[in-house]
Amino acid sequence: MKVKVVSHNAERAEHVARMVRTADPDLEVLAAITPAAGLPAIINGSRPGLLIVDGVDAVGLDAIGRITHAHPDVEAIVISAEQSPAFLLRAMQMGVREVLPPPVEAHLLKAALQRVARKHHQSAPAALGEVFVMMACKGGSGASFLAANLAHVLSARDGRTVGLLDLDLQFGDAMLMLTDQRGGSDVAEVARHVGRLDAELLRSAMVTLSPTLSVLAAPHDLAQALEVKAAHVEAIVKQARQMFDFVVLDVGRSIDAVSLQALDMATRIFPVLQLNLPQLRDAKRLHGLFRSLEYPAHKVHWIVNRHQKVGDITLETLEQGLGVRDITTIPNHFSAVNASVNQGVPIAKLSRKSPVTRALQELAEAVAPGVDVGKRDSSWLSSFIGGIT
Repeated sequence: MKVKVVSHNAERAEHVARMVRTADPDLEVLAAITPAAGLPAIINGSRPGLLIVDGVDAVGLDAIGRITHAHPDVEAIVISAEQSPAFLLRAMQMGVREVLPPPVEAHLLKAALQRVARKHHQSAPAALGEVFVMMACKGGSGASFLAANLAHVLSARDGRTVGLLDLDLQFGDAMLMLTDQRGGSDVAEVARHVGRLDAELLRSAMVTLSPTLSVLAAPHDLAQALEVKAAHVEAIVKQARQMFDFVVLDVGRSIDAVSLQALDMATRIFPVLQLNLPQLRDAKRLHGLFRSLEYPAHKVHWIVNRHQKVGDITLETLEQGLGVRDITTIPNHFSAVNASVNQGVPIAKLSRKSPVTRALQELAEAVAPGVDVGKRDSSWLSSFIGGIT
């Protein structure tokens, strides 16, 4: 694993590099001589796992931020004589993990490395969680209701953990389907701090509804929703997969860079529609998009919501139109669903005998049969920190 120590002073760069080499002689520790502002030029695509930068000023922080925001997996420790609250806050916003005063002392560097190690150790399970994306073929199809309630049902089975992320950025309301609590943070807030994203930051931004279910709300402010980019979503979902056995994403119905990023990362995609002509037309268009993106057939699982056996358009018509079989149906039980939505209570709690509850339980069993998910060994950094004495 690469550790790069950068300073404008050759002697200071080598001094810090020696301290890290002493910790673990097998580590690949490189020292580079350049001002912090020149960082992007010396990374050159071969990025280290840990970046230690000496002599950083405000301009240097911006350079570090360009690296950490583009590559959230890169950890950054800064050595700087500037210790003002404004500078420290700016450093955090740029993805810096620690700011140490010069000349750096061995015990302070050791403590900073150990804190980084704990972060990796706490957020790295052995098997990444599965990602389920719920997507509406048309507005009003009930995809958000199904995403929220599928997350709840999954979380009530076998003690496995579920993270529900509302990526319907402009009009998401998945949180309201499960609780009247209001999150203190949201997707946009996490995106603004994606450079220092870890399990602790993401968990603090989520509302914990039970020991096995946590929810990250959509942005409260429509203007802030526009700040969330595909790279932010990629980093957030990657982190969530390390924390939860299942990650359920509600992406609404927009086709844009953010939703396409979520679809690409999905283990399974659940397009949701109702059996009427406008939704059938949009389902065919969405089906064509999935084919153009070369998603395998086993990745896409169609759901007909509010299904009634008697209607102008039958399930067989949809199967023929899409060329698919084994479509999941969620029966129409308006009174129970309406009560669930209006009260902000999962339908499985409010109406256990509802056919909708039974259908969701069957769907959960189909996509997530009783399999325990193991936890990953400690990361590279925690293993090398163990050698520090």
